[in-house]
Amino acid sequence: MKWMAFWLYASLVAAAFLFNLLGLLNLYPLYVTAPILFIVLFLPVYFMNRQRLK
Repeated sequence: MKWMAFWLYASLVAAAFLFNLLGLLNLYPLYVTAPILFIVLFLPVYFMNRQRLK
């Protein structure tokens, strides 16, 4: 199960990176593609570092 989550996350990062490259080529607005890449990179870091409240 962990390997499937890893490959899913890796494919999301790759897709967001390629979408951001299209934004850098002015095919999509950069203000749309950059936040998507940021969110894809930020969410795993957030979930790994958050503390559970009891």
